[in-house]
Amino acid sequence: MVHAGVRLFEARIKKGCTLEEVSKATKIRLSFLAAIEKGEYKKLPSGTYAHGFVKNYARFLGLPENELIALFKREYDEEKFVKVLPEGLTRRDDFPLKRIKLAQTFKILVVVFSALLIYIIFQYRSAIFNPALSVSKPKEGEVIKTSQITVIGKTDPNTTVFVNSEAASLDKNGNFKKTIGVFSGKSKITVKAVNNFKKTTILERHIEVKI
Repeated sequence: MVHAGVRLFEARIKKGCTLEEVSKATKIRLSFLAAIEKGEYKKLPSGTYAHGFVKNYARFLGLPENELIALFKREYDEEKFVKVLPEGLTRRDDFPLKRIKLAQTFKILVVVFSALLIYIIFQYRSAIFNPALSVSKPKEGEVIKTSQITVIGKTDPNTTVFVNSEAASLDKNGNFKKTIGVFSGKSKITVKAVNNFKKTTILERHIEVKI
């Protein structure tokens, strides 16, 4: 009986092709092509893949695909040859496409999870973090010579600001400006920002008033 592998081998030689050329054209691994030609079916993956390899190989050589598949099926006893995965298939480089897809899926999941986490933190940052607060005026230790001082700073827009327990108004960007009265001598100005979740940030400025 003529074997499928022999038919393929003879057709390849007649066509003047090397296994390397066939592998490049059909995208079938060189070791699989060699195993088919030699009838070493233990080195092939399971049924569907093996049949596909033979079909593509026959098509490339211009042989009748159905006839070659019929020959191959008579020789290829899947129950006998594929009880476990062949040793060669356990190597990482045997499934590059699968590994690539798994890697891509993992990357997509990481990106989606990261985006979701960032969104949650952004939406609920007020419940997690104390509000940002900065005071640009007065400076720490500044000496002033008037009985009034304007406190200038910035915080998160959705907060309430108090300067020495007096509420200060904010613009849409969180900037605030509050003028308060002070007495001669050393004084402490306390600026407090409180958000909707009662998270609080407090800054103090120590100044000296010399009227």
